[in-house]
Amino acid sequence: MAYKIMVADDDPEIRDVIRIYLQNEGYQTVEAEDGKQVLHLLDNHKVDLIILDVMMPVLDGINACFKIRERTNIPIIMLSAKSEDIDKITGLTSGADDYLSKPFNPLELIARVKAQLRRQSLASSASNLSMDNTVIEIDDLKIDRNRHLVSVRGKEISLTPIEFSILELMASHRGFVFNIEKLYQSVWKEDKFLSDNTVMVHIRNIREKIEDNARSPRYIKTVWGVGYKVD
Repeated sequence: MAYKIMVADDDPEIRDVIRIYLQNEGYQTVEAEDGKQVLHLLDNHKVDLIILDVMMPVLDGINACFKIRERTNIPIIMLSAKSEDIDKITGLTSGADDYLSKPFNPLELIARVKAQLRRQSLASSASNLSMDNTVIEIDDLKIDRNRHLVSVRGKEISLTPIEFSILELMASHRGFVFNIEKLYQSVWKEDKFLSDNTVMVHIRNIREKIEDNARSPRYIKTVWGVGYKVD
């Protein structure tokens, strides 16, 4: 069964280019012109991934992403003509799993689509396995690997798929220090490491959600000059 990808961009030429490359890879596509249409289409289509432009009329990509995350944790790759770090941080904070600046190489976009779908598939396969250590407990933090649920003091925490994968990886290797490159390769399942702050933004987002004080974290510790670990 072919994956179905939603392409949301108000520029029909960009949608055409992305659609052609996706269909050449055997993916099905559904298209939207703005964020409001994205939400409407999600009511009628089961999609496996969303490519979401930031600058769209009616409802922009950032606010659409927030609303999508209220419904589902399917992977979201955000596109934007803006390339400043603050724009990338805003995109990832809204719940996107990856971020690509325009103009972009369509082959790089396809590579990122494949990486997200591969990671999602591996996560689904793992959740269907019967494992002895399906639940990781660290003080008040509980990670249910089978159900993909995280809670702190019994309160369920909503994490994106990428955020869950990062936290699960570090929590299952307590005390091990992961540098940014290792985290990227382990979670995104890509050998090529992109030199940007994507991983750091996701770490910050996780801390904001699970820590009482993100500036003085209890769970995800920074090892200065090296990387991150969960104690």
